[in-house]
Amino acid sequence: MLILLPPSEGKTAPAAGDPVNLSTLWLPELAPARRRVLNRLVALCRRRSARGVADSLTTLGLSAGQRAEVSRNAGLAQAAAAPAAEVYTGVLYEALDLTGLDPAARAWADSRAVVFSGLWGVVRPGDRIPAYRCSVGVSLPTIGGLGAYWRKALGPALDRAAGEGPVLDLRSGAYGAMWAPTGPVAGRTATVRVLHERTVDGVTRRSVVSHFNKATKGRLVRTLAAAGAAPRTVDKLVAALRDLGHTVEEAPAATGRPRQLDLVVAEV
Repeated sequence: MLILLPPSEGKTAPAAGDPVNLSTLWLPELAPARRRVLNRLVALCRRRSARGVADSLTTLGLSAGQRAEVSRNAGLAQAAAAPAAEVYTGVLYEALDLTGLDPAARAWADSRAVVFSGLWGVVRPGDRIPAYRCSVGVSLPTIGGLGAYWRKALGPALDRAAGEGPVLDLRSGAYGAMWAPTGPVAGRTATVRVLHERTVDGVTRRSVVSHFNKATKGRLVRTLAAAGAAPRTVDKLVAALRDLGHTVEEAPAATGRPRQLDLVVAEV
């Protein structure tokens, strides 16, 4: 089973630790592709002229007040690294709280969760990385758009990594486009939409949750990890989620296409 997660813009820079070793990250065959992105990002951010800094900010989609992010990127090759579970600190990861799981649950998450990244492509929660700023929407010199770059690099590797089990896709937006399961893998994939259900003037209404769906998805993965769930099919995954107290509804899906699960919540 694979659980596909987005990264977070919020990151905690490790205070100490050896630099990232690309050959030890999950799917080491991606090391050359990772090295190319890392080198181009560092080269972009090392320019110290006013024009160079301005270009770096524009390329990375940052404001003038975020110049420190450019400086941090410039030193990524030598920066201290720590497990990704400790570096990513956004809403989803706060709710998931990987560092607060017991050892068995943490091992479950480390072997199933996959975090998509504009810089690294994909990493496991236990992979050691530095804090960085580079979304998948960035277009780097000589590389171009990172979305297209990683789609080409990730396809074969993730098709193999998916194996024969289910894939729970909790990504959204551009990170969802980095790898689109195809063929048999697509038929074993389930995407999740979070719906907020509430009663207004006696009428039950539902609305799609946008930003705060991240916390719900984090809690969902945490419950699976705590239970040590091991479903071998999407049907058994749905059953496991319901057994754990989640309200899950499924929309009809064409054969061979990812199945859409609606996670209905009363609070977000």
